[in-house]
Amino acid sequence: MVDVGAKPDSRRVAIASGRIKMRPATFRLIAAGRAKKGDVLGIARIAAIQAAKRAPELIPLAHPIALTRVAVSFELLRKRSTIVLTARVECRGQTGVEMEALTAAAVGLLTVYDMVKAVDRGMTLTGLRLEEKRGGKSGTFRRSLT
Repeated sequence: MVDVGAKPDSRRVAIASGRIKMRPATFRLIAAGRAKKGDVLGIARIAAIQAAKRAPELIPLAHPIALTRVAVSFELLRKRSTIVLTARVECRGQTGVEMEALTAAAVGLLTVYDMVKAVDRGMTLTGLRLEEKRGGKSGTFRRSLT
């Protein structure tokens, strides 16, 4: 692990997102809350939050971080039969929370897949990426629109 002991504490924020594309019928099932396994988006939100908290257990050499906030939101793109998951993770500490945000987004999307794979195994997860990060010596990063 990288030594971050001499670094000053600062407020750290990272926002990551990803998408899952599916058949229109699958999208309607999720949007209507009629999946056999239950509330797909609600359970995916909980999975994403848990994943952010457990990122250091999954990613070698990642620092355990005392997170102060994990927020997960969904955007349902009906015309594209796509769900966009956005995870925002915050802490006050000596290292950033980019990996926690990316892990949250990935696991949240995998949970959506798992909950409806019986009706649509052809779903595609795409676009997992860091949207923004703030804090620390390197300052702010914001993904450009292009």
